[in-house]
Amino acid sequence: MEIEKRTEGSTLLVRLDGRLDTMTSPRLEASLKEMSNDIDHIVFDFEKLDYISSAGLRVLLAAYKVIKAKKGDIKIIQVN
Repeated sequence: MEIEKRTEGSTLLVRLDGRLDTMTSPRLEASLKEMSNDIDHIVFDFEKLDYISSAGLRVLLAAYKVIKAKKGDIKIIQVN
């Protein structure tokens, strides 16, 4: 899986390419832990995401909890 991140103000855009599963979800989790404290919004672009497992959903839920505590939001766009 490839992870592309771009920051636009307080928004983090995350593009995922490939499979988000048990083997790759730790990479996404580590990548999200590196995000700046200034991030209040995350947009996940799933256009090139082929598959997501429960392990991947767990990472998304953990990110949601962090952003929700900051009164921010998460959006998922271009879902297959």
